Amino acid sequence: MASSKPLFFLVSLSSFAIFQMASASDIEITSDFIIPSDLKGEVDGSFFTFTGMRALVGAEQLAGFKSSKAGMVEFPALNGLGVSLAFLQFPAGTINPPHSHPRSAELLFIVEGSLEVGFVDSKNKLYKQTLQTNDIFVFPKGLIHYQNNPDAKKPAIALSSFGSANPGTISLPLSLFTSGIDDGILSKAFKIDDITTQALKTAFAPKT
Repeated sequence: MASSKPLFFLVSLSSFAIFQMASASDIEITSDFIIPSDLKGEVDGSFFTFTGMRALVGAEQLAGFKSSKAGMVEFPALNGLGVSLAFLQFPAGTINPPHSHPRSAELLFIVEGSLEVGFVDSKNKLYKQTLQTNDIFVFPKGLIHYQNNPDAKKPAIALSSFGSANPGTISLPLSLFTSGIDDGILSKAFKIDDITTQALKTAFAPKT
């Protein structure tokens, strides 16, 4: 199989394995909210405020797709509250590669521009749609999905909300080709040669 074969076609073959991954819900809390132990119970309004998105206003044009998250790690006040948010920036012609969120559905709101989106269900059926500014699309929990800005000139911006403080993200390209899975296993699974497997691993290796 030629190495130029679309990656989405190759990695979609792994969907059944991804669907089998265990998923957990957010913890049930018996208090109004959870205060980290290092704060010793002393909090004010600033604890419930996240300012990490301020840097996005007026920022320089990006070269590639970027997801800025406000989840439990970035915003500890969300622990136990079952919500989180991500600000998605798509420079012209960029994509958010196929991935899944094992602990939450995703509600996508298009702030600016247009996106082509889609997800694959457990029967390997693809549901896709072209979204315009102010449209909303939902990706069911745990299913593989993607977002693509096909416009070669205009950027796109979207907001994603989740029903979990820690929805998790499993990137198919990264999970498959940077996790240390043996070359022989990947080559057999995708019916490609080891040279192609090595090329894919090199392409997705973290940049140093």
